[in-house]
Amino acid sequence: MSEKVKSSSRNVAIVGPYSSGKTTVLESLLYVTGAISRKGNIKDGNTVGDTANEARDRRMSVEISAACTEYENTRFTFIDCPGSVEFAQETYNALMGIDAAIVVCEPIQERVLTLAPLFKFLDDWEIPHIVFVNKMDRANIHVLETLNALKAVSSRPLVAHQYPIMQGEKLTGFIDMVTEQAYQYHVGAAADPIPFPPELKAEEHQARAEMLEALADFDDHLLEELLEDIEPSQEEIFKDLKLELGADLVVPVFFGIAEQDYGIRPLLEALMREAPAPETTIERRLKTIDDTPLAQVIKTFYTPQGGKLSLVRVWQGTLTDGIVLNGVRAGGIYRLVGQQQQQINKAVAGEIVAISRLEGITTGETISTIPQKQQLTKVGQLEPVFALAITPEKRNDEVKLSGAISKLLEEDPSLAWEQHGDTHEIILWGQGEIHLQVALDRLRRKYNLPMSTHLPQIPYKETIRKPVNSVHGRYKHQSGGHGQFGDVFLDIQPLPRGEGFDFQETIVGGVVPKQYIPGVEMGVREFLSHGPLGYPMVDVAVTLINGSYHSVDSSEQAFKQAARLAMQTGVPQAQPTLLEPILKIDVNTPNEFTAKVLQLLSGRRGQILGYEGRQDWPGWDQVCAYLPQAEMHNFIVELRSLTLGVGSFHWEYNHLQEVPDKIAQRVLAISSSNGK
Repeated sequence: MSEKVKSSSRNVAIVGPYSSGKTTVLESLLYVTGAISRKGNIKDGNTVGDTANEARDRRMSVEISAACTEYENTRFTFIDCPGSVEFAQETYNALMGIDAAIVVCEPIQERVLTLAPLFKFLDDWEIPHIVFVNKMDRANIHVLETLNALKAVSSRPLVAHQYPIMQGEKLTGFIDMVTEQAYQYHVGAAADPIPFPPELKAEEHQARAEMLEALADFDDHLLEELLEDIEPSQEEIFKDLKLELGADLVVPVFFGIAEQDYGIRPLLEALMREAPAPETTIERRLKTIDDTPLAQVIKTFYTPQGGKLSLVRVWQGTLTDGIVLNGVRAGGIYRLVGQQQQQINKAVAGEIVAISRLEGITTGETISTIPQKQQLTKVGQLEPVFALAITPEKRNDEVKLSGAISKLLEEDPSLAWEQHGDTHEIILWGQGEIHLQVALDRLRRKYNLPMSTHLPQIPYKETIRKPVNSVHGRYKHQSGGHGQFGDVFLDIQPLPRGEGFDFQETIVGGVVPKQYIPGVEMGVREFLSHGPLGYPMVDVAVTLINGSYHSVDSSEQAFKQAARLAMQTGVPQAQPTLLEPILKIDVNTPNEFTAKVLQLLSGRRGQILGYEGRQDWPGWDQVCAYLPQAEMHNFIVELRSLTLGVGSFHWEYNHLQEVPDKIAQRVLAISSSNGK
């Protein structure tokens, strides 16, 4: 690369479960590095991150926030990511553009399991990460128990980089596990060295021995030293931490209280000393490296003032103001500190910057001055699991809706929408109830499109249970001049489930001329589009067996009407019945919750097909079942409630099945009251 980013720079994502304190960690990092002179807090709604109204209304992150700062000649770009599983797509997209991640969590044993999907994603993509155990003033388990609980949900070995010094429930300092120097915290200042607390020697020695043993698994020289009881040098330990963190082989663990800035400075120092530099990440991610400008979009914003803004990671070459990327002329280039924008002339390999006016370019897309130069891997789109039907409150707004939703989907690719073919509703799909409420708030605020919502209709169908033969339909109409005459006899029979519709004719002797038979089929099809129960009919066979015609008055239209009359007479005699769509669903859950998941499915009329260990997920099960679509609404809400928020599922349509009589009566009563 001919021009490189400032040699000391780091792009770091701040990730972790909801309420673990990620935005507070970002605020503390910016305060300690001097980017802000006063820390904000979530309660007052004045933090650098979470500036969107939708975030401040809910006091939670709903999209990523980027913030640049400098500390001891190192430039940091921090990406604060949402913790709620409903906004995981934001986090996953951002992680594709960073050099390392800080996983923020709480020292509460019951919540450790919520880290499992995040750890799995980081390890699958081999993204280096550090754990910061926040809120140590609220710990409900011992330090070593915290470490053991974390180890149970990580496929990579966790190594304590620090040992916290506690006085009762109060965090007062830490011991650096490499140097074995103890420090005491001070509010608003760096920690001071203090004598080693003798009462912690045994515990610290155990944790340090485990750290060295974990590092020695990847360093034969260190292993030999340990076997021969030779104390390794601090330089060797730091070198191993840097190499093995950079290769995602180990996960260093730090402790602190971000609200008081405790642990933030040691965390920064470790990021400078041990986290991989952008050049290292570039070598790992790119197949070939040259000077051709190459970047990837990790987030799209639509701002009220400046229009479209694309947050991009520059992987090689230099981006300049007005550069043409993928055939689109870029606007200004900016570094971000929350909503504040600092315009710059260029961005070089390794930087994360915002670019304006990249119209038509979406999140995850690789952009270059040479189309198809090299395509970077992007994260797959999460499957939608929750839906609402939406209609504009003002009918005149219908024409604006598709354009606004398109922009909404650019900002948040985990949303989806459809105009349902059977129910004709506009359905907005997402990752949960809060996710969709945030999207609806954006439609109202950004695009002045307030929406009414309701549960999506279930696309019921109907069929028949028994055959009816020789059903007669005659249409005769005289209104002066030529009349209308059509006369048919139909056999109506049920078909096996999934066969759809079949039309045949066995006419002999020309009793119904061939030119009129298409009219008969048309009349049958029109009737089947809205059966006697009010829903489209399926799995029905109709055969035209006989009829008569008039040489002057018959027409295709008359035979169409005759066929409709025959169907109106015959279908009610064939025992029409209601069918509902059945989904095949694969539910993923930690095995400690499998029994509860089985009960949840059974309680929603699910048919359990079996369960087995989830592939590549130790300690997890995958439950397979059939579930009526009518029972799917809020299923994800209950599943997450049962599984500490980590349960997930994949679903697909499988077949139609008769609705049980009691439920069918209730459905038809509701349909009747709604005028269907």
